[in-house]
Amino acid sequence: MSGRAARTRERILATSLALFNDLGEPRVTTNQIADETDISPGNLYYHFHNKDDIVHCLFERFESRIQEILVTPQSRAADMEDMWLYLHLIFEVIWEYRFLYRDLPHLLGRDRKLQQRFRRIIDRKVATAAAILEGLVSSGVMAASPEEIQAVAENIALLATQWLTFQQLRHRAAPLDQQLGRGVYQVISLVVPYLRGEARTLLDRLSRVYLV
Repeated sequence: MSGRAARTRERILATSLALFNDLGEPRVTTNQIADETDISPGNLYYHFHNKDDIVHCLFERFESRIQEILVTPQSRAADMEDMWLYLHLIFEVIWEYRFLYRDLPHLLGRDRKLQQRFRRIIDRKVATAAAILEGLVSSGVMAASPEEIQAVAENIALLATQWLTFQQLRHRAAPLDQQLGRGVYQVISLVVPYLRGEARTLLDRLSRVYLV
């Protein structure tokens, strides 16, 4: 692919992502994408067979980004800072590709392969959250049984996955940093009943920042 063709392809993807995020993927047509990219529909179809092809390409980028985040410290037990960082990074990527979450039933309902790949991401979210929680327990920051860890990890993945829909209905006009911060706080609050000592103090201090 020539440099010019590669640049056009990147412009198509950037435009598509912006339109999908702003309007919702079901409401966007390939003609709109071509018009916003300032190219002909024929030029768009040279790079992508259809809109689903664009969605798959964007999903691959989302998948790559989020898999980089879904890792845990290998040389030490996880701490509260790891949990905060993990959640912040997750929410930032979710926001960047928010159409995937807002249009999730529509997208997964029509594409079984996408459904399977997204299910694997959910599984990784649960596994990573559980690993961080286990690290908190082993370092004495948190007290929870294996069953409680699994339940909290699944609730973290559930809330993170559904947060944007709730946020859009409840706090739609809030600034971006406040939306992301509140999302992180709501997820981390699931851990509060299990925290000990200084970890609770840290959470109280951070919550004052996010909930102002």
